Amino acid sequence: MTQLHTLRQDLAAAFRWAARLNMHESIANHFSVATDDSGTQFLLNPVGSHFSRIRASDLLLVDVNDPATYSGTNAPDPTAWTLHAALHQALPQARCILHTHMQNATTLCCLKDFEFLMLDQNACRFYGRIAYDRGYAGMALHADEGARVAALMDTGKSVLFMGNHGVIVVGPTVAQAFDELYYLEKACALQVAALSTGRELALIPDAAAALACSQWNDYPTQHCELHFNALKSILNQEAPDYAL
Repeated sequence: MTQLHTLRQDLAAAFRWAARLNMHESIANHFSVATDDSGTQFLLNPVGSHFSRIRASDLLLVDVNDPATYSGTNAPDPTAWTLHAALHQALPQARCILHTHMQNATTLCCLKDFEFLMLDQNACRFYGRIAYDRGYAGMALHADEGARVAALMDTGKSVLFMGNHGVIVVGPTVAQAFDELYYLEKACALQVAALSTGRELALIPDAAAALACSQWNDYPTQHCELHFNALKSILNQEAPDYAL
């Protein structure tokens, strides 16, 4: 199997599981993965495709230097192109980019001046790794929007909370980015639930949160890959067409 086909299968699996976990929205939201070192070529979902139906062969291989690959009848969604093309080229950490409006993370994005809370062990995974874009100004259709968003994450951040909008999660592989997306939504769900009680929150001190974050990153097993391989194994049994 070629590296390109492996990337196609991995990204298709991410789409399928995002749908299964209700982290998708209609035919909106976009996932991509770079296929070259420069980030000028990447796989992206075609416009109008539901996450639950996407197959490896459905994914568009677009090239920043070849307008024919991102125009015409099979063009990607324009907001996807604006963001993903810029982020893949500008951010070394953004080999895979996952943009969703998943419910709990987006709920927190709609709270005024919200800062992600170090409230549980899952939250600590993201200590010091979240950027914020608080100035919602409509859909990402302006040519400069991608560069503006990339600049917010250019200090190595892996998560962007987009005010009144949703989140972007980036990672070096599809497996790592999806694992991050999964745990981010789990942590956000817990924060929404805890905030809804109206009780005082027992926040984790910075030193302990930083330690837990490093422990997440240096965990002795390849947790991200094991998680993602398990998800693909389930799809191989229940919905093997994702890999076609």
